Amino acid sequence: TGAISSLQRQMEIQESELRRIRSEKEFLQKQLREREIQLQAISDKFCNLTQEERQEEIVVIMEEENRNLHQLVTEQESQLAEQSKLIGELKATINQLRAEVVNTRVHLLEQKQAQKEIQSQADALQHKALQTRVALEHITCK
Repeated sequence: TGAISSLQRQMEIQESELRRIRSEKEFLQKQLREREIQLQAISDKFCNLTQEERQEEIVVIMEEENRNLHQLVTEQESQLAEQSKLIGELKATINQLRAEVVNTRVHLLEQKQAQKEIQSQADALQHKALQTRVALEHITCK
């Protein structure tokens, strides 16, 4: 039971790590939504500029937004790769822990079976000892 408890604790730690990763993902999605709101605000601003000013401003903002988006995509790809790697490691560890639990249970069953066999042998020896004493007493009495 100690090994099983230890394995369950390890699984809880790994599940906590998975929750943390999901939380980070939600944070990044929130940031993306905020950038979309900023982009909409900039778009609204353009409606009030002259056509030429709009074109110049659009080019500048698009270049800046393109750089920001490229950086964000790169960061998110990196985080996704890290999260995927961690998820793979967690899955491998979970599989390993499950195998260890199975092995532990098999070992416990084998120990119980061996204990039953030993108990059976002990009972048989006690019975033989009793029979021997009875026979010895019977011979002694004659």
